[in-house]
Amino acid sequence: MPDFSFETQIGGRVAGVDEVGRGPLAGPVTAAAVVLDAAHIPDGLDDSKKLSAKRREFLWAEIIACADVSVAHASVAEVDELNILRASHLAMERAVAGLRGIPDHLLIDGNMIPRGLTLPATALVKGDGRSVSIAAASIVAKICRDRIMVDLAQQHPGYGWETNMGYGSKSHMAAIQNIGITPHHRRSFKPIHNML
Repeated sequence: MPDFSFETQIGGRVAGVDEVGRGPLAGPVTAAAVVLDAAHIPDGLDDSKKLSAKRREFLWAEIIACADVSVAHASVAEVDELNILRASHLAMERAVAGLRGIPDHLLIDGNMIPRGLTLPATALVKGDGRSVSIAAASIVAKICRDRIMVDLAQQHPGYGWETNMGYGSKSHMAAIQNIGITPHHRRSFKPIHNML
């Protein structure tokens, strides 16, 4: 289980940063930055992928209530223009910039530090399973992006985005063949690019 040991060792205001949505064929990339209050860390924080939807929703409300939280996105157009890695880093940079207070240090999920970040930062591979701050960011980013995809599913029915969240599931791929491509599809991604 992730803990607060990295944050304690570093000291000061430490923000966990994570993104969600690098793999889907549709929708934005979403990142979150979270600075937890050491005295009020919600119980049960973990990598969002290991939690049930109900548990994520519960923890999301707890995190929002007691932490400094910022969420940001990179659009489908930015994904296509920049590439998915750069777009996900851009979303992370925007999330950090949106925090109420400037952090002293950033814990970034993954093995790279986005080049636009000027604050001291540490990259943590599988960080959402090691740091509660990154775990909190993974939960917030996942909830926010899922809600966007559910909204987009109302506007573009038939693709199953309310359940596949834009990932290339069988039903989503079939819908692309049958209904076509929407403005929310990432044209630079191979399956979409090949259809065009």
